[in-house]
Amino acid sequence: MLSETDRVGTGAATPGVLVMPRAKVIVWLAAFLALWLGIAHGEELGGKVIRVADGDTITILDAAQAHHTIRLMGIDAPEKGQPFGTKSRESLSSMVAGRNVTVQWHKRDRYGRLVGQVFADSHDVGLVQIDRGLAWHYKAYEREQNAADARGYAEAENEARAARRGLWADRKPVAPWEYRQARRAP
Repeated sequence: MLSETDRVGTGAATPGVLVMPRAKVIVWLAAFLALWLGIAHGEELGGKVIRVADGDTITILDAAQAHHTIRLMGIDAPEKGQPFGTKSRESLSSMVAGRNVTVQWHKRDRYGRLVGQVFADSHDVGLVQIDRGLAWHYKAYEREQNAADARGYAEAENEARAARRGLWADRKPVAPWEYRQARRAP
């Protein structure tokens, strides 16, 4: 038998209609929206970096010997065929290759990779990549970052641009997303 708190209404309960209390509905909707938007409570994963694919993608081996491909959240590094693509990969490799890292991830991308912040010795390696001028702050996805990280990544990019570090030494560097789009076009 349902109690009156299990029914929603303005005082007149409809017999046989099961509904949730308003507070439960609000909590359920918030959880659903957070999952749908990819911003639900994140998870933490630790492991040893066994591969650096490029300037924004690594593979780690966790304690259970499972492989996880990680896409660094908030950055986009030059592709292998682009200027600074090799330098970006080497930079990331110098920070993480063969080392234990912590990944705070919130979602999987369309390729099944975990997307998250990677920390080595308490340093956000994505932020370091931007600061070195070897990655862009990926503004198309900055809504997935917390406000402090988004601001920090944007400031690091602005400083690297002003100092003409890394890829910013080029007069007109081509953003990776533009490079990929041009390669897909017939």
